[in-house]
Amino acid sequence: MNNQKKITVTSPLLPPLEEFIPYLEDIWKRKWITNNGHYHQELEKALCEYLKVPYLSLFTNGTLPIMVALQALRITGEVITTPYSFVATTHSLWWNGIKPVFVDIDPKTGNIDPDKIEAAITPKTTAIMPVHVYGNPCDTEKIKNIADTYGLKVIYDAAHSFGVEVSGKSILNEGDLSTLSFHATKTYNTIEGGALICHDAETKKRIDYLKNFGFAGETTVVAPGINGKMDEVRAAYGLVSLNYVDDAIAKRKEVAQQYREALKNIAGITVFEDFENVKHNYSYFPILVNEELYGLTRDELYKKLKANNIFSRRYFYPLISNFSTYRGLPSANKDNLPVANRIADTVICLPIHHEISKDDLNRIIEKIVR
Repeated sequence: MNNQKKITVTSPLLPPLEEFIPYLEDIWKRKWITNNGHYHQELEKALCEYLKVPYLSLFTNGTLPIMVALQALRITGEVITTPYSFVATTHSLWWNGIKPVFVDIDPKTGNIDPDKIEAAITPKTTAIMPVHVYGNPCDTEKIKNIADTYGLKVIYDAAHSFGVEVSGKSILNEGDLSTLSFHATKTYNTIEGGALICHDAETKKRIDYLKNFGFAGETTVVAPGINGKMDEVRAAYGLVSLNYVDDAIAKRKEVAQQYREALKNIAGITVFEDFENVKHNYSYFPILVNEELYGLTRDELYKKLKANNIFSRRYFYPLISNFSTYRGLPSANKDNLPVANRIADTVICLPIHHEISKDDLNRIIEKIVR
């Protein structure tokens, strides 16, 4: 039996209990536990300031903001997107009756390749939905130029991108809308939660109607909305956690730097470039495994780590386009997505979080270096 300490790919950012309890007591006193309560409003304000965005709507998870974004912009027909993401990205299209059209990805970032987008546009295309994979910023300028040329909307799935900036500017302000996930596995979390970022008050009003069944007043329903409201307990948890996220990111950065230094000369192990003008949040640390040079397949290394109580993740594997729901689509053909398939078959995300000790990190590196 392996008695070594279990090392997981992530650890949730848990605020100190003694700081969270007064919030709970206040919620009980107020007797307002959901539906745009005091702490819900406070967290929206605090996140707008922290993230440098003008308007933000909180949600109960990170999938509903994508679904509501599509409704808010009245997206129909076909949407060009990436196969290299978590399934929520494409499931949100499917649930809205929209056909996803997959294009290949950039091998340097894992993001949608903007040079492949135009060839996928048809008369039915209404939007582009890129993903800032691992928090690596997409080429937003190229995507904007394409969208403007063809009159398309752009919705960024920015689930991994809390606090990420390019040259001092938040990437959450790119596109028509951006969405965030505050799931417990993320750098910043509200246990479960998410947000939708927009540019103007009128759009926020529509989003807030849609996430609350379409209610615009006590007896007025203006749209067939959904129930996406964040409760007061999670909003309070998010407010306390926000005080600790910078320290958590700084510790994640230290882990990432040590990984880079230790693995830079290991034949067959490749890491994504760390762009200098980008303020990262170090949500993930993916490596790519070349079997011929490294001597093990990705899956063999994955199993080796697991056997030593090191729980990495093959993130994202399989590709969305290879799941049964989507693999019959013409754009899901593997010949159309060679880079995405190659990266999905060789990627491992190593443990990276604010609680990894030096001993843990050394043990992970030792098992990879052999």
